[in-house]
Amino acid sequence: MHIEEGVVQGAKMVFSYGSAAVAFGIAGKLAIESMKENGLFSLAIKTLMTSLLVLVFFQVLPHQAVGVSEVHLILGSTLFLIFGAAPAAFGLAIGLLVQGLFFAQFDLPQYGINVTTLLIPLFTMGYVASKVIPKNIAYKDIKYADALKLSLVYQGGIVTWVAFWALYGQGFGAENLAAVSIFGVAYMSVVLVEPLIDLAVLAGAKTLGNLENSSFVNKRLYQSAV
Repeated sequence: MHIEEGVVQGAKMVFSYGSAAVAFGIAGKLAIESMKENGLFSLAIKTLMTSLLVLVFFQVLPHQAVGVSEVHLILGSTLFLIFGAAPAAFGLAIGLLVQGLFFAQFDLPQYGINVTTLLIPLFTMGYVASKVIPKNIAYKDIKYADALKLSLVYQGGIVTWVAFWALYGQGFGAENLAAVSIFGVAYMSVVLVEPLIDLAVLAGAKTLGNLENSSFVNKRLYQSAV
């Protein structure tokens, strides 16, 4: 989902600064809610854990440049289910920043673009989760169909944003449209894998019942919302 250097240039970059500011504003609101419910320490430790995981996802897991961007296994829905929306959002933003600072400096100018692409679909997925997962079901007990819905929303959101940035920056020429289409088809293949990973991780969480009242995971992982 890293937009290639030069896809969006000049004055058009201003929009990415605004979209990133909106994303951080939503993340900040979620962080305040999280601190009220679980305290600052819980938010901080979960954010640290998600940041480290995101850095591993970006740097260690396989990724491939395809079309206008790169295909990554980001596991956004996994982070959301295990740690919650605010830690997942800050973890994605911090992991992306650390990668840019130390491993991929050429991505830093596109930070606003890439952080928007990661966070806005995450918030959308959180909203969808509140609608499709019954409140009397803990996340550890969700079914494959629900995990698939979350993955479709998140990965579909990323593809949509990447397509927007590419078309916004380079227009609707045949070559650019082809590059966007190739990326979209390749990236949506992640949807075939991510729900299975979600369920595997959730199955592991079931065996770790001692984490139920821990500050290290999302309370909804083990408890229903009612």
